[in-house]
Amino acid sequence: MTEPLRFALIGCGRIAYRHAEILHNQIPEAELAAVCDIAEDKARKYADKYKVPFYTDYRKMLEKEKIDVVNILTESGNHAKHALNVMDYGKNVVVEKPMALKLNDADAMIEKADKKGLKLFVVKQNRYNYPVRKLRAAVEEGRFGKLVLGTVRVRWCRDQKYYNEAPWRGTWAMDGGVFTNQASHHIDLLEWMMGEVESVSAKSATRLVDIETEDTGAAVLKFTNGALGIIEATTATRPKDLEGSISILGERGSVEIAGFAVNEMKTWNFAEQRPEDLDVLAEYRQNPPNVYGFGHLEYLKDVVHSILHNKPAPVDGREGRKSIVLINALYESIETGQDIKLHFHPERSRLGQ
Repeated sequence: MTEPLRFALIGCGRIAYRHAEILHNQIPEAELAAVCDIAEDKARKYADKYKVPFYTDYRKMLEKEKIDVVNILTESGNHAKHALNVMDYGKNVVVEKPMALKLNDADAMIEKADKKGLKLFVVKQNRYNYPVRKLRAAVEEGRFGKLVLGTVRVRWCRDQKYYNEAPWRGTWAMDGGVFTNQASHHIDLLEWMMGEVESVSAKSATRLVDIETEDTGAAVLKFTNGALGIIEATTATRPKDLEGSISILGERGSVEIAGFAVNEMKTWNFAEQRPEDLDVLAEYRQNPPNVYGFGHLEYLKDVVHSILHNKPAPVDGREGRKSIVLINALYESIETGQDIKLHFHPERSRLGQ
């Protein structure tokens, strides 16, 4: 058996726990080798728990430790900078969503990975939810026929305390609003299911918290196949999370996945029924432990498989870039009040500024 791939984490915040737990002992071909955070207490906490060295400077970590893959788990506005620096050390990169805030940064990441022959993985764990996989299979098999309407709804609760816990949250430079952060995965799913977006029109508001960006947004999309899409996203649901869901309607079928993490098959109706359809609602209901769902384990397994066997990345930089284009178009529409075609260069979007 070959040596396990050695992973390092940069950023020991909220999402790092999922990565650390999985890499510590849930994938035989991988191991957690080191952690880094500019806040020593955070890094030390992870180091003590998982018995690995910690650093407050990732450059020193990469110079001293034998590392194969680096997981970028820092503030959204730092993802591109950290990924580009890590690739200078010849390391493969796993980056949490969004891969970057600005399109130019996403393009630079893709270009550098290509130039250095490295793999760039963008985390899209909700693609691995069992109901989502079932929906994707139905789309690929053409069971919907002509697509009509796709809708995602993110109705979560993030109060002022949440934003105050980390000063970068809700800022244009480091985070973006509900479209960029909380709804990013759902926007990715909508595009993945419905196909290429032709144009978008969006509105936003900041209703219940004191932040730079939006806590509530709504958008209408037109896809190149003629179908329409709706994005409804808010962190102003009170008093607690309500749902994170997607519905796809076509000429021959309708599917809705509900739950608070796109985890519960609620509707599975097709004009041409199959015997296995009778069991779908019962089989594809799951209640994950948190809004991150179950997908990180399966995603990181695919990352390991991709590197060890030189297989395509589960979601590479080019695939991850698609939702960055769409999200920037949403903000461009908000700022200009106009319908925005997707083949555009952002001029008014404040994301990443």
